[in-house]
Amino acid sequence: MYQSIITITLRPSILDVQGKAVELGIHTLGLTGVQNVRIGKSIHLTVDAASEEEARAVTDEACKKLLANTVMEDYSFTVTKV
Repeated sequence: MYQSIITITLRPSILDVQGKAVELGIHTLGLTGVQNVRIGKSIHLTVDAASEEEARAVTDEACKKLLANTVMEDYSFTVTKV
C-alpha cells in the first residue's frame, strides 16, 4: 500500500481570484509582507500497488484523467509506502 499526496494549483499565467481575495483579506487584517497568494487543493489517495513505480503511474494517470484540469492547473505528488 502506498499513500499519494497530490497538490493541484492554477498555472501561474491563470488569475487566481480566490488567492487575490485572501491576499486582500490578509492585508485588511494589517498583516504586511504577504503577496502572491495562490489557492490550491490537496488530495490524499491510498493506492494498493505492487511497487512504488506502479503507485506513481496510477497516481499520475488519475491526475491527468480526472483530478487536474491540465489546461489550467499544474499538479505534483509524493508517494510513500504505508
